[in-house]
Amino acid sequence: MNLIALSLKGLRRDLRAADVRALFVALALAVAATTMIGFFLDRLDRGLTRQAGQLLGGDLVLEQGRAFDDALRQELRHAGLELSDQVDLVSMVSQGDAFQPAGLKVVDDHYPLYGKVRVDRGSGVEGVDHGPAPGSAWIAPRLAQLLDAGIGDRVQVGALSLTITGLIDREPDQQAGFAGLTPRIMLNIQDLEATELVRPGSRIEYELLAAGPPAAIDGLAARLEALRNAGVEIRDVRVDRPSLGRSLDRAQKYLSLAGLAAVLLAGVAVAMATRRYVDRHLDTAALLRCFGASQRQLGQLFAWQLAWLGLVAAVVGALLGLAGQAVLLALLTRFLPLELPPPGGMPWLMGVLTALAVLVGFAGPTLLRLKRVSALKVLRRELDPIPAAGWLVVAFASLVFGALLWLYSGDPALALGILLGGLVALVLLWGVGQSLLQLVLAVLARLPQGGRKGRAWQLGGRQLARRRTASLGQLLAFSVTFAAMAIIALVRGDLLTTWQAQLPVDTPNYFAINIQPQERAGVETLIEDAADSASGLYPMVRGRLTAIDGEPPTQRVPEESRNDGALRRDLNLTWRAALPEGNRITEGRWFDTDAASGDGAVPISVEEELAGRLGLSLGDEMTFTIGSDSITGRITSLRHLDWESFQPNFFIIFPPGALEGFGHSYITSFHLPDGGNPLLGEMVQRYPGVSVLNVEALLEQVRGILGQVTRAIEFVLGFVLLAGVSVLYAALTASRPARAHEGALLRVFGAGNRTLSRMQLAEFSLLGLVSGLLGAALAEAAALGIYGWLGLVPRMHWLMWGIMPLLGAMLVGGVGFLLSRGARRQAPMASLRLLGET
Repeated sequence: MNLIALSLKGLRRDLRAADVRALFVALALAVAATTMIGFFLDRLDRGLTRQAGQLLGGDLVLEQGRAFDDALRQELRHAGLELSDQVDLVSMVSQGDAFQPAGLKVVDDHYPLYGKVRVDRGSGVEGVDHGPAPGSAWIAPRLAQLLDAGIGDRVQVGALSLTITGLIDREPDQQAGFAGLTPRIMLNIQDLEATELVRPGSRIEYELLAAGPPAAIDGLAARLEALRNAGVEIRDVRVDRPSLGRSLDRAQKYLSLAGLAAVLLAGVAVAMATRRYVDRHLDTAALLRCFGASQRQLGQLFAWQLAWLGLVAAVVGALLGLAGQAVLLALLTRFLPLELPPPGGMPWLMGVLTALAVLVGFAGPTLLRLKRVSALKVLRRELDPIPAAGWLVVAFASLVFGALLWLYSGDPALALGILLGGLVALVLLWGVGQSLLQLVLAVLARLPQGGRKGRAWQLGGRQLARRRTASLGQLLAFSVTFAAMAIIALVRGDLLTTWQAQLPVDTPNYFAINIQPQERAGVETLIEDAADSASGLYPMVRGRLTAIDGEPPTQRVPEESRNDGALRRDLNLTWRAALPEGNRITEGRWFDTDAASGDGAVPISVEEELAGRLGLSLGDEMTFTIGSDSITGRITSLRHLDWESFQPNFFIIFPPGALEGFGHSYITSFHLPDGGNPLLGEMVQRYPGVSVLNVEALLEQVRGILGQVTRAIEFVLGFVLLAGVSVLYAALTASRPARAHEGALLRVFGAGNRTLSRMQLAEFSLLGLVSGLLGAALAEAAALGIYGWLGLVPRMHWLMWGIMPLLGAMLVGGVGFLLSRGARRQAPMASLRLLGET
């Protein structure tokens, strides 16, 4: 017997069957969702790996708040590294009467170490391996537009006037996120001193970029560790690969979650459709046994047939996924700081593996019935093989889905936790569903017998009660389906709400930094006269954490936090008499004194996430080095604050009287109405060292980015919803013969077409109502864990509890009613034969 040829012939014939179409659609959707997300994330990961050195600016980047000494440069060069100095700061740039905050990127003659700067110097965009010459500047096109300036014009940067000689198209080390949204101006490091922007308390980042072989960097391990301990922030391209920002990180997690949800829903659809597939082929299997086929041959025949189906579905799904990732890339292209490599082959292989795994896990145990069919079934139709035990089907499918979870997440603990939690939820759902279904049936039994509508609901309820086990199975499948769809929709909505909450209408649209103490009164007066609202001026002192409870921080904090950024850079410290707006005390109490305790420790308040990362608690002491002096504070309170609120926020707050003796500057935020430029012009002219950041200009860019991420998420949500609909289609298709048979019997005993329509509509609606209610409960429970994973605040979704049951009743009722229309129109004899159709 040529099993391969026979399987292909059987598959061509079976393509007309509804259950095979349901199998194909479910598998294709699962592969499409996983390959679409896989293609996109694979390209993103390979692009970051390939261009990590370029995005960082070098193989090794050293950063601190003061200039590096020549001895360190000589040591690094002696180790075989090529060096480049870079300075970053924010300042106002003006041209004529136009003023605009800009990010200053000050580079030396060795920039860039990797890649080329794409710049238009008047004859089109070209790639060059150097920065601007002394006395000249290159600016971003957006800055040129805001200043109404072009090549050949002069711009004022601090106290220095520079000639624009180029428009920047792309920098090789251009970063993503909010920093990359600031209009950029690039100038030569020889011009920095003449700008007079380097002053005490100024927020300036000095970077020393190094390029060289890994062996050279490894040979400097001890020296680099000593620099870390001295407060230098060090980024190694092999460890500190650039990230794409918190919003896109959440979007990546959402995409992975949506892909797994689509796989789960497709698996449920495959399991439901396979039952119908097996029932249809029992007679065929019995005939083949009469012709001498062995159990092994039967198993191989139908396994080959489903394998061919899975392979075709995988190819179609992969093509859909390839097209889908192109749409995702188009939606997110403005947020990506690099050009991505072409799609690789691994996501396609993963898609084929997913299709086969879903087939084996969700269809395999049910398919075993065909092996056990007896040849006597040709003569005695009641001799059906015993179905696979429900626990066996669930256990096998769970193992396969758990393996897919492990494969896609790379975290065995997470996969095991989700799997065990899902199994416990499944058991609870079965018990709750049984009780809820019994309650609904009891309520229906008490309805008055008079009206036609009431009788239809009672008949529908009796149909569910008559097939209690099958009804519970469908109830469970629909509940999981609605829960998965609800979770993806809820997370999408709360992600968008969280992002939009970052940008409230009354967000300050200007920030002023680097305000010197002698300028404070004048700047404050200017802002009060012109601004609608202002946050007040916050003093800011740069200090390095050098001891915790008298021990070096790296020895005191948990091992996983020894390379935390707070230990590797200067922190912004401030003092405040009252708790700042937007801060909330979570532990301890706000200090009510400005005097140090008897042992010299000053009460301080610490941001709670920093305290959690560093293992700090109330009563711990933190010592900060500020210049050549130090100060010790004792933690008396922990605070919660929102770093994405566009308000001045600080890790550490001291009481008044503790930091005034150190060099400091001020920062403030304020909101200017339209036409606030006269104030900005006066501020720049009177206080050229003050940097004013136009947040309104940034917010428009951020809103555009979040809008793109939103559309990408909604696009993926569509795949999950389609997978959910495939479950409904597969489940209702599988139960169609049994319902048609019961309807035929009722028609034989006098039931009319209208009565059958009302009864079936009531039956499907009841099933959808209860499924929606259970799905809402399951979604609410699952959201507690998922929201923590995504960094969202869990909350109750009361509206979902009202919408889900109604939506379930409408969806299941509508789809079931439409799919049953053909059976209602058939003659009773044709419907009675459906149970034995081949």
